[in-house]
Amino acid sequence: MSGADTHQATCQCGQLRLTAVGDPDLVMACNCLACQRRTGSPFGMGAYFRKEVATTEGEPRIHSRVADSGLGVSIRFCPDCGTSVYWTAEIRPEHVGVAVGCFGDPGFVEPARVLWSQSKHPWIKFPDGVPEFSKGAPRPAAEG
Repeated sequence: MSGADTHQATCQCGQLRLTAVGDPDLVMACNCLACQRRTGSPFGMGAYFRKEVATTEGEPRIHSRVADSGLGVSIRFCPDCGTSVYWTAEIRPEHVGVAVGCFGDPGFVEPARVLWSQSKHPWIKFPDGVPEFSKGAPRPAAEG
């Protein structure tokens, strides 16, 4: 991926869309039970873009909850097809998280870290060298 790329994420029916210009600041795989339930999959993949490079179209419904970290997250999903496309989270207030599968791009960048490995399905294998955290990741201020 290069910094000039434009990425468009859409729900299944196309009603809800997010377009981001440039590469994500961070891509993470999360194995927490909430992400498993949100995606219907053994883990969720999120790409985090700065809010100022992202634009949205369509009318989302919003589901807000407190994450296992104790911080809030608000997920935007399509009221027509139910796909959760993007979210905002208190832990990354300057970013919007986007469900990587909504980009429809099998060549999308691999995760830079794996979260909540304590609830990872034992048959899931992530690329060698990708750091895994038993619970959540370090707070953004601690990132290098």
